[in-house]
Amino acid sequence: MKTNAARVLEDLGVSFELKTYDVDPEDLSAESVARKVGMPAEQVFKTLVARGDRNGVCMAVVPGDSELDLKALARMTGDRKIEMVSLKEVLPLTGYIRGGVTALACKKAYPVFIDETAILFDRIAVSAGVRGTQIVLNPEDYIRVVHAAEGPIACAK
Repeated sequence: MKTNAARVLEDLGVSFELKTYDVDPEDLSAESVARKVGMPAEQVFKTLVARGDRNGVCMAVVPGDSELDLKALARMTGDRKIEMVSLKEVLPLTGYIRGGVTALACKKAYPVFIDETAILFDRIAVSAGVRGTQIVLNPEDYIRVVHAAEGPIACAK
């Protein structure tokens, strides 16, 4: 299935691969997705949506085996406090459902903060914008395409 995220990459001439997997609605964890696409969890990145008290909504892209460090993200965004948006806000803000959120072809261009470990790999996987499909691509291409706010930064713990 070709998604809007895949179309964006194609339009920009970015090389990528789509990997599909069976979705278990009871287990949408990045670790489960990593197993299903045959990649280590630290190489499968999840996209999380947060809101700061000063600068509003942003996205954080962190390894599947890590948690988002909200304090580190707040420092990077210039916010005093930042928290995850509620699940009911994810679709209206991004155009994507939980388990399918991606910074590629998002409903609105939010600042994107990508964990610095992404550049340690030749290829990373991110959601293709739907449950059941991951995009595997070079992390430098991904960073360039999503216009990462600061380049890769430490935002996982």
